Amino acid sequence: MAEEADARVPVLMYHAVAAEPNDATRALSVTPEAFAEQMAAIADRGLTPIGTAELAAAWRSGRPLPGRPVLITFDDGYEGVHRHALPALAKHGFPATLFVSTGWLRGPYDTGGALDTMLDWDQVRELAAAGVEIGGHSHTHPQLDQLGEERLRFELIHCKEIVADQLGTVPTSFAYPYGYSDRRVRRAVRETGYAQALAVGNGLARRAQGPYALRRVTVRRRTGPDEFARLVEGRAIARTFAGDRVLTKGYAVLRRTRQAGRLVLGAGA
Repeated sequence: MAEEADARVPVLMYHAVAAEPNDATRALSVTPEAFAEQMAAIADRGLTPIGTAELAAAWRSGRPLPGRPVLITFDDGYEGVHRHALPALAKHGFPATLFVSTGWLRGPYDTGGALDTMLDWDQVRELAAAGVEIGGHSHTHPQLDQLGEERLRFELIHCKEIVADQLGTVPTSFAYPYGYSDRRVRRAVRETGYAQALAVGNGLARRAQGPYALRRVTVRRRTGPDEFARLVEGRAIARTFAGDRVLTKGYAVLRRTRQAGRLVLGAGA
């Protein structure tokens, strides 16, 4: 049981899966060929993909995890998840989680802010029918910790209501846009009915992080076979993302300064 409590689980974060993504999504995209090879590598290593809700429920209840678990997650809702990723997942019988920004998907709720070609709701339903867990990723993909309380609640609730209306099931998992959250945002996510939430952090997920701050590792266009092997095996994670951490810490200071400035301005209004 002690080993279960201290288990470290790689949670892979994907975005677009596309041969020719646009400039806005290229760095965080993977080619269809690379994605297929990565799924084959997971299978060859005997890893066991599980869903986000399954991981959180096991850690919440103390139930044992399957041997060598790994999570496959996608953010935003790019069309290539259906076109390219789904066949590779289906080939191996792998579950996955897709976190959708409902205002970016093609259809009646489209706000026009999407960065590239997105899924439509028929495709989302087909992904759900194929065993992909559909989670929330806000409505318009803002930096949630920079929002006032009313707008924050709207982003969380509207996303949840749209997914429930379109799929007939209420999403229980959430991923923070850009990975940004703070105590206030995490409380709002919990209070609006999501049971667990994923950040980024570029580290392995652990039960001690709590159900609303589980970490993920980024898979991107420059992730080669050797680096991918290290990610899914949980090796040298800190070294792999050392440069990212320096940039993240610097930007976090800037964002906290901006947030404090907005609060001061709001108090003086």
